[in-house]
Amino acid sequence: MFQKLEDVEKRHDEITKKISDPEVISNQTEWKKLMKENAEIAEVVEKYKEYKKVNKQIEEAKVMLEDKDLRELAEQEIEEAKGKLPKLEEELKFLLIPKDPNDDKNVICEIRAGAGGEEAALFAGTLFRMYTMYAESKRWRIDIMHENETGLGGYKEITFMLTGKGAYSRLKFESGVHRVQRVPDTESSGRIHTSTATVAVLPEVEDVEVDINPADIKMDVYRASGAGGQHVNKTSSAVRLTHIPTGVVAECQTERSQLQNREYAMKLLKSRIYEIELQKQEQQLASERKSQVGTGDRSEKIRTYNYPQGRITDHRIGLSIYQMESFLNGNIDEMIDNLIATDRAEKLKGQEEN
Repeated sequence: MFQKLEDVEKRHDEITKKISDPEVISNQTEWKKLMKENAEIAEVVEKYKEYKKVNKQIEEAKVMLEDKDLRELAEQEIEEAKGKLPKLEEELKFLLIPKDPNDDKNVICEIRAGAGGEEAALFAGTLFRMYTMYAESKRWRIDIMHENETGLGGYKEITFMLTGKGAYSRLKFESGVHRVQRVPDTESSGRIHTSTATVAVLPEVEDVEVDINPADIKMDVYRASGAGGQHVNKTSSAVRLTHIPTGVVAECQTERSQLQNREYAMKLLKSRIYEIELQKQEQQLASERKSQVGTGDRSEKIRTYNYPQGRITDHRIGLSIYQMESFLNGNIDEMIDNLIATDRAEKLKGQEEN
């Protein structure tokens, strides 16, 4: 671990020199790349300096032990400094865990009704409301990209973008199948129904990360329609993009401008293709320890919302929260914090085993 820390500190010194070099500054692409790397390792370097400072205090206090008048003070200083070391070592271990390069990115969320007919569509709407209320609490911007609303106010599917610092780091473990157990309003006998909705959380990707040949994209335009098939507008502003080599499709119909819809659809298309590439890479790294939190597979059942018991249970970490109304109003930080903590602990365990 300490060799890694020495290497990180050495790299930090190298970057610090480079970013003040006029030749590097003139190359803005390279300069921004170095500034980003510098920011990412700065916290590790500061913590390591703090660790070394405490060790230095111990060594200096040991010298004082030889002086009878200062021995008691020196022993006290050594004891206090040694008490700080275990916590600092633990913090350094966590800081050395490789950071997900997507953590700071905006996200594109897709929610689709699963098994359960209209009740599943209503549950998809409930989840959409939950995530948008959470986004509002974080002051993230919300843009609906595509929606297929049902007559009763649910959604067969809805795609939306959340723009804000660290959005992906907070929501990446929400991907998977969400299950609801409740009595539908339409059920006269009071029987509990089980329905599902699928959530996919995709990081927004930049052009440099996904190279798409414009010749490989087929674009169709059509009229946007709302619930019941009524046209929202009379012009063909809705856009459907198909990536011919992969068959990946992305649609957007929420904006009045065809140009804006195409822009949103392209963002979605790139994110979906990027997700496919990421899954391929993860499959190739089969020898790597899989996190208990999961890989974000859309087919994985991750959470159950049990209305009669007022309980939300995440099956990956075995955590239950008994605050249904508050949770569905977007107060989901407790669940997210526990998922992140479990993932970090699993990664740390894997790092120590390797």
